[in-house]
Amino acid sequence: MFDVNDENAPPSNPSRNETFHEVVEKVVSRRSLLKGGMGLSAALFMGGGLTACLSDGSGATGSAGTPGTTPQAPLLGFAAVATSTGDDIVVPAGYTAKVMYRWGDALFNDSPAWKGDASESGLEQARQAGDNNDGMHFFPFTVAGRQSSTEGLLVMNHEYCNYEYLFKPEAGQANFLEPWTADKVLKAQNAHGISVVHVKKVGGVWQVQVGSSYNRRLTGNSPMTLSGPAAGHALLQTAADATGSAVLGTLNNCANGWTPWGTYLTCEENVNGYFGTAAAFTADALQSRYGLSAGGFGYRWHEHDARFDLNATPNEPNRFGWVVEIDPFDPGSTPKKRTALGRFKHENACLVVAKNGKVVVYLGDDERYEYIYKFVSDGVYNASNPAANRDLLDAGKLYVAKFSAGASASDFAGVGQWVLLDKAANATLAADARFADQAEVLIKARQAADAVGATKMDRPEWISKHPASGEIYCTLTNNSSRKDAEKDDANPRASNRWGQIVRWREAGSDHTALSFDWDLFVLAGNPIAYPDRTDLKSGSANVTAANTFNSPDGLAFDADGRLWIQTDGNFSNAGNYAGQGNNQMLCADPASKEIRRFLTGPSGCEITGLSFTPDSTTMFINVQHPGEASDHPRKPASIAPSPNMEDYLARNSLAFSRWPDNGAGGRPRSATVVITKNDGGKIGS
Repeated sequence: MFDVNDENAPPSNPSRNETFHEVVEKVVSRRSLLKGGMGLSAALFMGGGLTACLSDGSGATGSAGTPGTTPQAPLLGFAAVATSTGDDIVVPAGYTAKVMYRWGDALFNDSPAWKGDASESGLEQARQAGDNNDGMHFFPFTVAGRQSSTEGLLVMNHEYCNYEYLFKPEAGQANFLEPWTADKVLKAQNAHGISVVHVKKVGGVWQVQVGSSYNRRLTGNSPMTLSGPAAGHALLQTAADATGSAVLGTLNNCANGWTPWGTYLTCEENVNGYFGTAAAFTADALQSRYGLSAGGFGYRWHEHDARFDLNATPNEPNRFGWVVEIDPFDPGSTPKKRTALGRFKHENACLVVAKNGKVVVYLGDDERYEYIYKFVSDGVYNASNPAANRDLLDAGKLYVAKFSAGASASDFAGVGQWVLLDKAANATLAADARFADQAEVLIKARQAADAVGATKMDRPEWISKHPASGEIYCTLTNNSSRKDAEKDDANPRASNRWGQIVRWREAGSDHTALSFDWDLFVLAGNPIAYPDRTDLKSGSANVTAANTFNSPDGLAFDADGRLWIQTDGNFSNAGNYAGQGNNQMLCADPASKEIRRFLTGPSGCEITGLSFTPDSTTMFINVQHPGEASDHPRKPASIAPSPNMEDYLARNSLAFSRWPDNGAGGRPRSATVVITKNDGGKIGS
């Protein structure tokens, strides 16, 4: 499939807004600490920045502790693991990782058994676990007034599917996808979406409760409701839905969020790739800004489903690219696409209840040169009545971030502001004829952010809040397209192949504030390939040959304040990525900035999705797309007579990866993995 963030793909943001690299460059060029030959990599990360405020009066102090008190035990209590290019999961000594829920596994009493040869029909796929597990959250059951750490609902996204493993090649066909049929389209659609999985620890082992009344699959064809300010707008209306409020399906569900009133937030990301057309097509300004094209990403759904034909149903793409709220405890409920949170390529949704009770949601748009957003609800959270909060995300204000260098001359950080995206209250948008009303501001959120001068970032992905300090952390995965002239404070490298993590503290520690301070927590890099530590390509000082990584993606804090970092990057183990091996999960101490590698994944995978039980003794993670050979050092040496790697793997499904069951399942399968500590203790301690 086409990767929208492939370094050869053209970016879809044509605005001349300042880039984060340009902001960083302004700071770097004037900082006195650079004098005397000290390089940026050393100077930027010597302990300045926001960590001095980390305790925030809450008692969480990382490894340093509070002055005058007994020092805390180190946050990172495990021995780091080495990199790997193998075909299995590696965890530290004293830990166990077990596969629990694989693509194609049973969820219902009538779920068909996994066949292993990809011969399942579209309807059969709808009754099985979806493919490419991604973001997820564990919702514990409440037992005797307490949250259970042994039973609950694990809700997870199924982002996309790999056609080379999804379909069984038919004899005599030169192309493994032929003949291309309506049932293959249906199967692909049903491999997408959401799983709500009742899980329980039985005899010390986590198990799926097949047949539970809570279990549910939502797919690319499940009924959804568009709600909020944009619902019903003409740009959301189609011939099949004149109301502009009833849409089928949710797609490319990447990361997630959750609410304190017990609902799940799933985020629609690269939805443009599912649309295409066989007829002549010229994208208008809106379609172009959201990356729509006649060929899409090669999914070919438009050939058998007119809903995805850009000429037949031009408004259908506008009905995707939203945050969707799901009630996992009510299997009969209809999910709602919350339009007040804006339309773009949503990565995750980090929800925070502010001091004044308003709900704040931080959001990243995962594409090169895109933006970071914040939503602030009009209403306030009612902790005593969960039902009263069910529509809090339908009304509020949407902001976009603008980063600047600030006035400080020694901390290599900066300041920022949140710019309101409101047709009535923002003079720039009020005067812009592209936005007839506030609904169009939300549907065209990217263009609105362009108009107000938001800062162009290096693929903003997962966002997470420190449980004590309230600081917000965001992964900026990479951007190999960035030029020297586009460097700024928070994106300080051209050809940024490794990514970084930026963090900020809202003014007055108030999440509804309109200004913030920011710094870089880590600049990923490779000191193995670039041993000169004055070269930014080697990374920041807390990146070493022992923990080197690229492309931070998944991000979450645990209850004790450990920062867990998952990667989705280049696994070639060569060149710029020499010694970095397969994708991995690391753990960081926000106070000391120490980073250790906790886990490495199997061949060709991404490590993603992260959730804990309330007692922190069980961690759930997802292994996505094992078996994507790409430029892996163990990829098949010869693929003849196949014309490409996808065709070869479709016909030789175990030629590259045999994970997760050493080939017994017939092909690589994305899966949810349960990680526990052998002594029953907290993960990471």
